[in-house]
Amino acid sequence: MSPALLLLCLGAGLAGAGLVALVSPPTTRLGRRLRQYTAPTLGGGGVPVDGAAPGSAFDAVFAAPWRAWVTATGRRLERRSDEELRLALRRAGLRDTTPDDHRARVAAGALLGATAGATLGALALHAAPAALGLALAGAVTGIARVRGRIDRFEAERRERIRLELVTVDQLLAMHLRTGAGPVQAVRRIVERGEGAVVEELADVLDALRHGASEPAAFRRAAELTPEPAAARTYRLFATGVERGVDLADGLRALSDDLRDTRREEIRKTAVRRRAAMLVPTIAVLAPVMLLFIAAPLPSIVFGSR
Repeated sequence: MSPALLLLCLGAGLAGAGLVALVSPPTTRLGRRLRQYTAPTLGGGGVPVDGAAPGSAFDAVFAAPWRAWVTATGRRLERRSDEELRLALRRAGLRDTTPDDHRARVAAGALLGATAGATLGALALHAAPAALGLALAGAVTGIARVRGRIDRFEAERRERIRLELVTVDQLLAMHLRTGAGPVQAVRRIVERGEGAVVEELADVLDALRHGASEPAAFRRAAELTPEPAAARTYRLFATGVERGVDLADGLRALSDDLRDTRREEIRKTAVRRRAAMLVPTIAVLAPVMLLFIAAPLPSIVFGSR
């Protein structure tokens, strides 16, 4: 890469950074003003605060600005609130990921995509406009990839819940038929089973241990689950607990509906795949058949020699 192109890319980057600083100036830090109250003195004065001790020079020069940039950029790129992100992460099964962690991944994905695009444009195309365009496209791709990760995991978890719910509803109905109460039947399933539905039922038991009422715990599970069929099951439990009705018949009906729905989905998928298998055959055989049909046409129209 020529020095002129390198200087042009560097100047464009500095201009972009300056524009961002003008549009959204950084917040003023209060570390210097509060240092006399948080840092220990030689005479033992000052009020020590946990985590307020000064870090290493590497942390002050590199790590702290990086964390500040990641936090600010992540909040601008991912504008959903903490509650919305927390609900989306929970539905996707990413319980150990916090909203701040997700925003940091979004910012890192944008940075990696922009860097890869700029490098490709500078080394392969040797043009500054192409490098800037590829950097922008790479940043958008990185953001979409990280954000689409939640939707992909949520779809996979929804499918897993739909597959497990048929068996779980049957087992719950069996326990209820043998005389167990709704919470006791749920506890038996949680103690002996595993899976996505069992995790949601375990959350119901945790809510009950923390003082929530049984209908409120089941309705909360219906709000948090990504699968509508599971929400129907939890709302049925909430209604049954409130009114004291027999839940076994309702659970068996839900299980039968899920089985019929699954069977219909499999049938439609088989029809689509069968049609998709015909496409390569038609694409290969149709040109050959047309050639065989069209080959004698010149001799028929103009006469044979």
